Amino acid sequence: MQLESSRKLNARSPAHFRRRLLQWYDANKRDLPWRKNTNPYNVWLSEIMLQQTRVAAVIDHYQRFLKRFSTVEKLAKAREASVLAAWSGLGYYRRARMLHAAAKKIVREHESNFPPTSAELRNLPGIGRYTAAAIASISFQEPVAVVDGNVERVLGRVSGKHIGGERVWEFAGQLLDANRPGDFNQAMMELGATVCLPHQPTCPACPVSNFCRTRGALARVEKPSRQKKRTIQYALDFRDGSVFLVQRTRTASLMASMWELPELNTTSSVPYLTLRHSITVTDYTVQVVRQPAPQGASGKWVPVSRAGTLPLTGLARKILRKAGII
Repeated sequence: MQLESSRKLNARSPAHFRRRLLQWYDANKRDLPWRKNTNPYNVWLSEIMLQQTRVAAVIDHYQRFLKRFSTVEKLAKAREASVLAAWSGLGYYRRARMLHAAAKKIVREHESNFPPTSAELRNLPGIGRYTAAAIASISFQEPVAVVDGNVERVLGRVSGKHIGGERVWEFAGQLLDANRPGDFNQAMMELGATVCLPHQPTCPACPVSNFCRTRGALARVEKPSRQKKRTIQYALDFRDGSVFLVQRTRTASLMASMWELPELNTTSSVPYLTLRHSITVTDYTVQVVRQPAPQGASGKWVPVSRAGTLPLTGLARKILRKAGII
């Protein structure tokens, strides 16, 4: 796709678009902790955390994680269990394992220095095209564009058509400000996240509305939701200042090696507390029963003082917090 495909944009020149967008970003960008500096470790950590997770949910986790593992060297030296414990509550724990593996590789093969180009960054575990471009442009000012859902939506409305695949990356690259690539990429994402919203865009507040061919009319094509519903029960066995927990196997497909409450095979008992929880495509009604762990359950008694430091599943942490145990 060439820039000329958008007549509105062509009429006012890409340079004007870039200037207006960056002026708006400089004046209106959100005060987020990972924007305090362009340290590649901080940028990388925030980008991995923000995958499949809302900004509001990431802020506290980011600050606590960075306090515990302030450098890539400290992260590389940490035990996996410690990394998973610090990650607990963010979900999608494969991200944490890949983060840990990449830290080890950076320390071992790159003398603790992040590779400065997007091409080199993509050789690290867990870093794909988007994340590599974000780190390279923000931390090293490489003139490479990023495309996430927010950027794709902005470009679709500017061009007046649904675009995707390699074409949207080409369009983003043509529009990129090569003098301020990191700021421009963040400005595009910020615009999509705060103004050019999927369903109710605030077009009067948009700094580049004159370049838009749809004024919000072009909705993003989304796949229909296929959320499943399920009810599950867990036993909360808590006595003498300790709680009984079980550990998932290292080969489990989800949340391997994480600690949780023992699951019950029946949902007939009267629950002590009930909560909602979602994992991937399933919405769970979670019932927690105050009773001894099922006979034969392979687990151990964990002092409450230690429970919060274990790599708990997000659901287990949610249950123990609601029960007032941690």
